[in-house]
Amino acid sequence: MFTDIEIYQETLAASGLPPVLSGRHDSAEFRASVVARDLGPLKLVELVTPEGECFRDARGARAEDERLWQIDLMTRGHAHVEQGRGTADLGPSDLVLIDPARPVRFAGTAGAHVTMLVPRRELRIRPGDAARLAGVRIKGDHGPAALVYSLVRDMPRALTGFRASEADRSAAAVIELISVALQAQLGDVHPCPDEALRDRVLGYIEARLSDRDLAPARIAAAHHMSLRRLHKLFEDQPLTVAALIRQRRLERCRADLARSDRTVTAVATRWGFADPAHFSRLFKATYGYNAAALTAGNRARIVKAAAARPGEDGGVRITER
Repeated sequence: MFTDIEIYQETLAASGLPPVLSGRHDSAEFRASVVARDLGPLKLVELVTPEGECFRDARGARAEDERLWQIDLMTRGHAHVEQGRGTADLGPSDLVLIDPARPVRFAGTAGAHVTMLVPRRELRIRPGDAARLAGVRIKGDHGPAALVYSLVRDMPRALTGFRASEADRSAAAVIELISVALQAQLGDVHPCPDEALRDRVLGYIEARLSDRDLAPARIAAAHHMSLRRLHKLFEDQPLTVAALIRQRRLERCRADLARSDRTVTAVATRWGFADPAHFSRLFKATYGYNAAALTAGNRARIVKAAAARPGEDGGVRITER
């Protein structure tokens, strides 16, 4: 159990959870703990937290977070979660889906919850459906969500003695159950016609981010609507259509720069930025550091990893403080 906020935050960062910034905490009565387990591709982290607030803004998102979905399951206490248009007031047994690559805000009583990080490629849910569910309370007292709660609430402290193959198969079963629970929730979150149309537009944008000519006028024409209708479709969203395209392209560029040795110019061109200098200025204004620095750091990691040639134990990695 931690009584020092700074040590707790360092341990939290080492657990692999997407980073958050602390808001309000009573340091005089601070008590918290972290237990982290890996089960194949699934990461589970049990957190005991004091009353307080935390948040993640756009600058705190990491490239690797774009490849994950986060599911939080309350086991004790209450929490308020906000992401995008979604707002969830959670009690014991409730779940919420969070996009770890997007800004989010948490506030809660002293309590405990289990966070699961699932690779997006493993979770069978469409991006549009996930966007509708992000930040929405999923009641865990009945149906598939109740089964997820019963299975997962004690898992972080029970995952020992798994062979690699056993861990992978067990993780697949848990992830499938999560998918079923999310699909069941979709039955209670019916999209209005505008939401359905916006989902189609979002899918169109995602599939064509590398197209340099992707622009609101072209998107409107492809969906047989006026440009004015397209802008109205997004008027209650956090970003305009043009800003959304720019943000998603920047996110793709940052992910590529972090995991490859391509040049900044090559990555910018791949994702539709015609002017490398403009891209570099935009990247620094958005993330607070140069795209070139990210590439240089990545190359250093590649060289270091190649020199070290680490072995693989194939087991279940455990981090506990």
